[in-house]
Amino acid sequence: MTFPGLARQAWRMLRRDWRAAELYLLSVALVLAVAALSSVGFLADRMRLGLAQDAHQMLGADLVVRGDAPLAPDFAQHAAQLGLRTARTAVFPSMVMAAPSDGGAALSRLVSLKAVSQGYPLRGQLRIARAPEAVSSASVAANGIPEPGTVWVDRALLEALHLPLGGTVRIGTRSFTVSARITREMDRGFGFSSLAPRVMMRLDELPSTGLVQFGSRITYRLLVAGASAPMAAYQRWAEPVIRAQRGVQLETLQGQPQMQQTLERADRFLSLVALLAAVLAAVAIGIAAHRYSTRHLDSCAVMRCLGIGRMALRGMVALEFIYLGAAGSALGVLAGYAVHGLLLHQLSGLVPADLPPPSWRPAVLGVASGLSLLLGFALPPLLPLARVSPLRALRREWGGAVRRGWLAYGLSGLVFAGLLLFAARNARLGGMVAGGFVGGALVFGLLAWLSIGALARWAHRRHAAGGRGVGWRYAIAGLHRRGLGSVLQVVALTLGLMALLLLAITRNDLIAGWRQATPPGAPNRFVIDIQTGQQAQVAQQLRAAGMSDAKLWPMVKARLTSINGRPVTGADYTDPRARRLAEREFNLSYTDALPLDDRIESGQWFGANAGTPQISLEAGIAKTLGVKMGDRLRFEVAGQVIEAPVTSLRKVDWGSMRVNFFVLMPPKALEDFPATWITAFHLAPGQQNIVDNLLHMMPNLTVIDTGALLDKVQHVVNQVIDAVQLLFVFTLAAGLLVLYAALSGTRDERMRESGVLRALGASARQIGAIHRAELVTVGALAGLLAAAGAALLGWLLAREVFDFTLAVNPWLAIAGVGGGILCALAGGWSGLRAVLRQSALRTLREI
Repeated sequence: MTFPGLARQAWRMLRRDWRAAELYLLSVALVLAVAALSSVGFLADRMRLGLAQDAHQMLGADLVVRGDAPLAPDFAQHAAQLGLRTARTAVFPSMVMAAPSDGGAALSRLVSLKAVSQGYPLRGQLRIARAPEAVSSASVAANGIPEPGTVWVDRALLEALHLPLGGTVRIGTRSFTVSARITREMDRGFGFSSLAPRVMMRLDELPSTGLVQFGSRITYRLLVAGASAPMAAYQRWAEPVIRAQRGVQLETLQGQPQMQQTLERADRFLSLVALLAAVLAAVAIGIAAHRYSTRHLDSCAVMRCLGIGRMALRGMVALEFIYLGAAGSALGVLAGYAVHGLLLHQLSGLVPADLPPPSWRPAVLGVASGLSLLLGFALPPLLPLARVSPLRALRREWGGAVRRGWLAYGLSGLVFAGLLLFAARNARLGGMVAGGFVGGALVFGLLAWLSIGALARWAHRRHAAGGRGVGWRYAIAGLHRRGLGSVLQVVALTLGLMALLLLAITRNDLIAGWRQATPPGAPNRFVIDIQTGQQAQVAQQLRAAGMSDAKLWPMVKARLTSINGRPVTGADYTDPRARRLAEREFNLSYTDALPLDDRIESGQWFGANAGTPQISLEAGIAKTLGVKMGDRLRFEVAGQVIEAPVTSLRKVDWGSMRVNFFVLMPPKALEDFPATWITAFHLAPGQQNIVDNLLHMMPNLTVIDTGALLDKVQHVVNQVIDAVQLLFVFTLAAGLLVLYAALSGTRDERMRESGVLRALGASARQIGAIHRAELVTVGALAGLLAAAGAALLGWLLAREVFDFTLAVNPWLAIAGVGGGILCALAGGWSGLRAVLRQSALRTLREI
């Protein structure tokens, strides 16, 4: 038979099966599964792109070129040629002076001076307040930059200098009027030099201050923003140019470890929900397709008897499923896009309305998943028909062909696992979800087989002892008699329930764990420049204010000079972050005890009895710089050298906002080096007098307000949590579909048995008792297994992927067993009612 003939016959078969209502369940399963997967994909994709777009406010641009000297004009010229917007800034520490309004002596303060050009910022908003805080706390978006002769300052400087709005400060050789108070500066960064009290002025007025001198430590930045395509082209052009220049780097979100970790967790949360939807889609389509294929074995065997060849039969069946898969997948993608758009419209107050359009990934992933699942799980049951004689096909004597069918199932599983990894974009997350469900299916199958066998032996012994309960005994005997079919039903129901329970953990426990990782009471004030000898006084003041948990850490400034005797320079690295880390100063610290939020990934913590210098290095910076366990690092501290091996790698929780260090050493190794001290604490509203007292007693201290950055991190966390809760609804629908498909898998056989029992005189009450007992047994067993699997997988995800601790919920087992019983009764009772409403002869004829 030619290919056009096969295509026409496959089309006729599709139309016949559709008119006979044979494809309804499979079509609904396919459309709903793809719709759930693609709607999750579209919404997750847009939310992910929106989060990245929102996070660019932390840079004030899409990309920043930073240099220790004035940047070459080529950078701005090339950006202009590509139609990109640019702005310039210059940031450096400087002293400012002011005469307080109460007429006291002039006060001076070390500040972070930031000079900005027109157009700043390119992304996000700078917010200011022009009225005194006592009059109004309202802030507005800054319309431009400071007017000539004026500066904007933050609240910390006004309080430190006792300066009102409208007062005068002296910067270098020139005086400026303070015209506004800065309330929000999102691109401020987290380096301590940039988090000192801020003074913002015009870039074109900077030369008049006389502060730009030879040797001035000024950081020059070129901010660039525009459409994604020219931005990508600009970055490709800039990277090799920057590598050829010393002291010039690209700044990205990786320079913000707190925000970077938050965005990575956000992406993992959204990907987790999408992966669960994909797994549910696989289970639903697999069960529905297997039921359809099983019901059509006889018709395929008849075609073999009529002379249809093996290749022709394969071609017709494959084309029929390709037609159905393409149409169902396309309809599912359209439905998913429509549903995600409807949700965005209905929840416009919660989800930003200016989210970027989705990429092509969700649509392609939806169609590919639908086709692969349909072909992969529907064709294997029909493969034996192509290799055996028609007579053996009618007798169900498959021989070795069954093994080839299971091989096809295995290949389909591998293809789907690849799709999961593609959807996850995270090998560990995708591997854990896919491996957890595949491994869980095998373990659940073994446990279900053993449990059903044990129940059958128990029922037999009870019957031999004269026990009552005919319904339970017959139900367990039926489950044991069906063997593999009963095990598959329990496994499918278990996987569906496990996904739903895991979603519940995601929605509640994992989200609670994420909130605790950056809790509302996280430190929002850092105190630096604490000199040796002032620690006791600072600690006493904080304890008196009720902040006894504010630990003081020593901080030794050092520069990394060599790794294993090889000199370290920025030119040794191509990665911009690695170059920046290699050229910057490190802040070393020493302690006997491992910080509470840190976790040793490899090696051993040196402890309190370390007799020789050792280094505990943060795992992320070790990977960036290519440092391994046992490598020897040499640091230079104020002309002195210290060298030590790396004996442990730590996982640091940057989201905790506490004092963290890349490098920790034993106290004996660093306590003789010059050091300053640092601490952090949470300052509640109305407690500003605590900071004022500290600064009054020790004017040399610098108090850094990280509240704006902390607010931004919490905003991103809340936004992603809202997205996860929205996606939960779609994945819940996919989970319910799995439960219905699982209970429908053995519906035909149960209906046949019920028809036979009715023909032998069983009453409707007896049949109902048998079915209820069977459904309760299946539901309870599946719920118990699902609860155990969800608890274990949720704990592993929290520990290995999301980097926080998850407590075991004792109610999970009760919810699993109860939910399994309710779902089994709800899904199975509809089939039983259909049997009881019609005669036994009609039931047997339909089956």
